[in-house]
Amino acid sequence: MIARRPRSNEAVKPRIGVQIPCDDVVLDGELAIPTGAHGVVVFAHGSGSSRHSPRNQFVARIIRESGNATLLFDLLTAKEEVEDEIMGSLRFDIGLLAGRLLDVTRWLIAKPETCALGIGYFGASTGGAAALMSAAEAGDRIGAVVSRGGRPDLAGAALPRVVSPTLLIVGGLDDVVVRLNEEAFASLRCEKEMKIVQGATHLFEERGALETVAQLASGWFCKHLRHHPLAEDWRAISPQHRESQTGTGA
Repeated sequence: MIARRPRSNEAVKPRIGVQIPCDDVVLDGELAIPTGAHGVVVFAHGSGSSRHSPRNQFVARIIRESGNATLLFDLLTAKEEVEDEIMGSLRFDIGLLAGRLLDVTRWLIAKPETCALGIGYFGASTGGAAALMSAAEAGDRIGAVVSRGGRPDLAGAALPRVVSPTLLIVGGLDDVVVRLNEEAFASLRCEKEMKIVQGATHLFEERGALETVAQLASGWFCKHLRHHPLAEDWRAISPQHRESQTGTGA
């Protein structure tokens, strides 16, 4: 599907910096809402990355040009990123990352300018697992999920509980990740598709590969994200219940 584009560049408002409270930390983010947006796509970056990822920034721009809002944010604080550089453990704590993505979802639903928008998740690498685990918990409030070169297998037992339409995008030369995505794809019970970008490696650095990812993702979100008039009725998820569902990694 070719994503729709706004009538003029003026339809895309500037990105604004935001701070999002998540339990006992505050996460930095970047929110941009095009005029007339039907949905907002939340980005969950991969291991060792941040909201400044040039690949996610590129995809986010295409999604905004197609008419949907975007929120890129850091899953870890600056202090945690330093710790993770040394230990390398937080980036694979899928329960922690998924819990923070749920907190960000609540924050969006509480904001007047985004409460009625459909919500989508775009996950990369380990962020793909976090997106699917969060979607399993949030139910039909999440309108769509896209995983780019992700590790959906790390979402484990959450996969069959995902009800959001899900698109898995993998590079054709990323052999191990292709196999892991095929196994995860078989566990999904929702509307689903898997697209293999031929000639692309894990980071989609080849000529035209990332552009293909961006068009596939923006088309998926344009197809599935709609205004959500019952946003205020989204079922509350207590921290205790969330921990029981997402407290483990793989």
